[in-house]
Amino acid sequence: MLRDSATDSLDGVPTGFQHGAFVYTSDEEFVRLATPFVRDGLATGAAIVAALPPARIAVLSEALGAESKHVGFVDVTEAGRNPARLIPLWRDVIEQHRGRAVRGIGEPAYASRTAEEYDEALLHEALIGIAFAADTNFRLLCTYEASVGIDPTATHSGADALAEKTFRTALSDVPDRAERSEFGLADLGQVRQWVNAQALSYGVSRDRLEDLALALHEVCTNSIRFGGGRGTLSVWVADGTLICDVADRGRIDDLLVGRVLPPLDGLGGRGVWLANQLCDLVQLRSGDDFTQVRLHTRLR
Repeated sequence: MLRDSATDSLDGVPTGFQHGAFVYTSDEEFVRLATPFVRDGLATGAAIVAALPPARIAVLSEALGAESKHVGFVDVTEAGRNPARLIPLWRDVIEQHRGRAVRGIGEPAYASRTAEEYDEALLHEALIGIAFAADTNFRLLCTYEASVGIDPTATHSGADALAEKTFRTALSDVPDRAERSEFGLADLGQVRQWVNAQALSYGVSRDRLEDLALALHEVCTNSIRFGGGRGTLSVWVADGTLICDVADRGRIDDLLVGRVLPPLDGLGGRGVWLANQLCDLVQLRSGDDFTQVRLHTRLR
């Protein structure tokens, strides 16, 4: 299956950002569908970057032979473990090759992701068209292993509506077993101590604990500044992951919050950006009277 959300063209010249996708069932099919995209780009002088799982990097590199030295390879299972880091990754690639055509090939919804990671990978895909709408020299081809069971149609055709709907829909309910704490400005220090104790009891390493503490402080501070002065923090463990859910009554309008680095003099946004860099996964949803930020930290 091959999908392409490219805009119409004039005299064969694309008029806007192009976001295509294909589903493959084997290494051979992956190579057959991916290599023409790469080789056509190389022939026209485009910069090529492939953000793929290690196994896909290996087969594509082998198929390209000597041409592979002209391709930048990125292990998406590391660079994109948190899918919210992928739009910044592609933004950096475009900036590094400013004034030059860029072709990217990526697999954000790779096999072995958790259900929550797949949800965020699909939201990422739906947001791609919004993030790069003005980048007319950028083409992105996304690959999906058939065994994952995802049809990329919705995230590559009319994806803006899907992005809006997903972002405005609350996450799953906090489980009854979760520990909960209400907080305001005066409680931030106590909240940090409480979460540190919780995390240590579950086996979070000291290094990861510092990352989580900083991310959580930023997110809780955002609740106080923009969410009505108070918030609710819930903490629980599921599938080897410590989850911290911060909820308040605020609303975030920007669908790309945390995926675009805010200016130094900007108001808000930097806390979510920082959390995305520090946590294994960040889920954010916001509607008319709620905002949820869910931070995931793997225990091992």
